[in-house]
Amino acid sequence: MEDIAPFIENVSKKIQLSSENLERLLAAFKLIRVSKKQFVIQPGFIAKHRMYILKGAFRSYVIDEKGNDHTIQFAIEDWWISDYNSYIYQSPATQFVVALEDSFVLQIDHDTEQQLKTSSHELETLFRIMAEKSAAFYARRVTANLTQNAEQRYNEFVEKFPKVAQRLPQYALASYLNMTREFLSRIRNDKVRKKVN
Repeated sequence: MEDIAPFIENVSKKIQLSSENLERLLAAFKLIRVSKKQFVIQPGFIAKHRMYILKGAFRSYVIDEKGNDHTIQFAIEDWWISDYNSYIYQSPATQFVVALEDSFVLQIDHDTEQQLKTSSHELETLFRIMAEKSAAFYARRVTANLTQNAEQRYNEFVEKFPKVAQRLPQYALASYLNMTREFLSRIRNDKVRKKVN
């Protein structure tokens, strides 16, 4: 059985729930094991769940008409992931969400989340805070993509998320940062040379 203390801590950083609401929240999530390379969301199917990562790593991405993939989000321990447009509106997904490692997640389904929000102002506030944080993160990401060059985007990512950068396949990180693998290799090699010199 995986330790769910990190999940409780994650929630507590956002809002202090009453013991009753915390129990209701915990009861609403299911512990799921996901194997490496397993897809939990695929385009055309409705994203039924949002997931909190207890252990492991995930990537969400889209594929354009030329067959190129573009990483939308990563998630490791203590992060959340879904195809949020599909999950919130219960419409067909446009993203793939795949496990990069053998993982354990806590997942809640859309209907259960709606019931929790309707039943308690405290729980509704928790999910509102989560949505606000997510919206702010995506806004920062769009701004960075529009105003920074590739090397600046890489440096900022490594500075903010060093543990994530170490665990990601190079193709996935390059896709997220909107650059080729070759260009990412060049940036990394330059950094290594600068450290040596």
